[in-house]
Amino acid sequence: MLRTSLLATAFTVAFVMSASAAMMQYHATLNTTSEVPSKQGTGNGEALATLDTAKKELTYTVTFNGLSGPATAAHFHGPAAAGANAGVAAAIGKDPVSPVHGTATLTDAQIKDLEAGKWYVNIHTAANPGGEIRGQVMPSK
Repeated sequence: MLRTSLLATAFTVAFVMSASAAMMQYHATLNTTSEVPSKQGTGNGEALATLDTAKKELTYTVTFNGLSGPATAAHFHGPAAAGANAGVAAAIGKDPVSPVHGTATLTDAQIKDLEAGKWYVNIHTAANPGGEIRGQVMPSK
């Protein structure tokens, strides 16, 4: 009887945990005017990401083109609202070539900031070492 109760409790806990896990979708449209300060040029891009809340894992694809030269780095930054700058929250890569695919394990605080729309993606070049294109990461609708 005790064993049956323990198994039932374990099953219930596992079910509740899996039921509360979610796959959250995010996107960002990258351009030169979203950089702070804004830049001139034809660079643009897109970031698509999925957050697995159970694993705390962000899986992403970032595409870009039209930059002033080869990308030298790419990052997720935060926490920051649109129009403000912040430090690196997660690296996307050094000398990235589009498309870039990857994953990052996030902390609880990073997840809260991401869910609140306080992360952005930017792509750096030699001509724009602080970032040439940028896009705020927002929940997909």
